Amino acid sequence: MYELYVNKMSISFYATDISHLKQIFEKNNINVQVANKLHNWHLKKKKLTKTIDGISVSAQEFISSNFNFDLPKIKTVHESSDKTVKFELALNDSCTIETVLIPFYNKYSICLSSQVGCAMNCSFCYTGTQGFKRNLTCDEIIGQYIIAWNWLHKNRPGEERVPNIVFMGQGEPLHNFKPIKQACEIFLSTYGFSIGSQKITVSTSGYLPGIKKWIDEMPGVNLALSLHSPFTEKRNELIPINNKYPLTEVLNYIDKIKLQKKQFITYEYLLIDNFNDLAKDAHRVGELLQGKRAYINLIPFNPFPGAKYKRPTNKTVNNFKLILDQYKIPTLIRTTKGDDVLAACGQLNTLARNSNSTK
Repeated sequence: MYELYVNKMSISFYATDISHLKQIFEKNNINVQVANKLHNWHLKKKKLTKTIDGISVSAQEFISSNFNFDLPKIKTVHESSDKTVKFELALNDSCTIETVLIPFYNKYSICLSSQVGCAMNCSFCYTGTQGFKRNLTCDEIIGQYIIAWNWLHKNRPGEERVPNIVFMGQGEPLHNFKPIKQACEIFLSTYGFSIGSQKITVSTSGYLPGIKKWIDEMPGVNLALSLHSPFTEKRNELIPINNKYPLTEVLNYIDKIKLQKKQFITYEYLLIDNFNDLAKDAHRVGELLQGKRAYINLIPFNPFPGAKYKRPTNKTVNNFKLILDQYKIPTLIRTTKGDDVLAACGQLNTLARNSNSTK
């Protein structure tokens, strides 16, 4: 599968893990140590230029003929007043995606997209209004991280320490399972980015086929479930796939995931004014998750153009948390970041245009 010959169509270096790269080199009489050099240069050091140090001319020619090092191109950059940065990135086929750098306690999380658009059609999410075009490839996923890190390195030197990775951008990650798994493996690899598993979180709206695969196939990264309501009728409105994959069934399979020591499942709960922010909602969530290795993120709704929902008051959000505290479930109210440039949770949409941009 991975044997290559000069002049055949090239494959992306960023979608080739170290073992496959070594197999290719060995079959084509290239010193396998070159694979280590390339991964150290392009992944661990995240360099954008080519390296020829210690690589023979024949190996350089083979690499140039058989691999491409293409990355997404920055189309626009939107910088928020709170230091959040949203990138609109152009892919090779003219599709665009959005990636977000989120400041958090003197470091950053990189919010990665997994699809161009999204097929889930969640009613609270701006991405859903643009529909679904295609899945991203492994190299397009990894490319977002490299581009965002290099932007930090250039524009905010000293702040580019290893950022956390959250797959919470455009798309349903588990609807694109294989490339997400492949990207996570490269992020985790000591020959790749060498990022700790506790620094990577993959979010899902409850796409059950992907959760079933996760149980046996996904490396030990964190899982976050978009819960948003414990009641069937409300969750059906917010997350239409709940009609096909009910919450009770989703939770049953999540309970089968083997967690590492001190690892939790994160439950994201979007609070919408006078819809799912009532005391009865909070008590039902507490009853549902009590006793589980659960962590709850409360997210006040972030409005977007045409949204039918409203953001709850701070008092309502705090009261909701106080009720959950009674069930002794660790709960955090997520601070809104980047909403002035439509970069906050649920606001990403590459069909929309924000005039607040810098190239």
